[in-house]
Amino acid sequence: MYVAEIWRFPVKSMQGERVDVCEVNADGLSGDREYALFDADTGLGLTARRVPELLFGSARRRPDGVEITLPDGSVAAGDRQLSDWLGRSVVLRSTSEVVERRYEHPADFELEDDWMSLAGAKGAFHDSSRTNVSLVSTTTLGGWDRRRFRSNVVLAGAGEEGLVGSRVTIGDVVLKVGKHIERCVMTTRPQPGGLEKDLDVLRTIHRERGGCLAVGALVARPGTIRVGDEIEAVRGLRERVRSILV
Repeated sequence: MYVAEIWRFPVKSMQGERVDVCEVNADGLSGDREYALFDADTGLGLTARRVPELLFGSARRRPDGVEITLPDGSVAAGDRQLSDWLGRSVVLRSTSEVVERRYEHPADFELEDDWMSLAGAKGAFHDSSRTNVSLVSTTTLGGWDRRRFRSNVVLAGAGEEGLVGSRVTIGDVVLKVGKHIERCVMTTRPQPGGLEKDLDVLRTIHRERGGCLAVGALVARPGTIRVGDEIEAVRGLRERVRSILV
């Protein structure tokens, strides 16, 4: 497998940006999930699980921060304009600001009538502390639009699920692939360009894949990744010694 696409999402739950090369640090891809919107009244972090409109905004990283483009094509000038767009009082916060990270999840994605509050990760605004880089292959995606899954790295080929439990290199980056990613109602949300709401996406993932699609990793060694980089498993010391003896 090799890297076909690299994506980072500067603002949690908004559209992101595709890049050809990206620095990777301890928190994941540089600039990924570096910002998030928070409800000014409840203090809860906002995601498209609870506020699907977020997916119709897009974010680009800038040297002095982040640029958010609203659905009407205008660039948000601050919290007030973001609040007017979403119809609630919101504040944009970066990872450098100390905020409680709690996000809402529906107990049942079919009904969405009972919401739970769960703690998010430290560092970048990821849901889970067990992953800060996500990978999915073109074979796993099949006919699904890759935007539904918001993976950082799209791999040409097949077999990413077999990497769980191993260390891999991409460029000079080493990742510790630790889990299959459980999917949520986010995968069913409508998005720009005619991507409609579709509950069958998540129903199919539960029925055919045990609720998981894509894999999650933590950064074991920072560095740089590029489109075209091969992904290779890191062999352990015992394997290297065996190969030398043979």
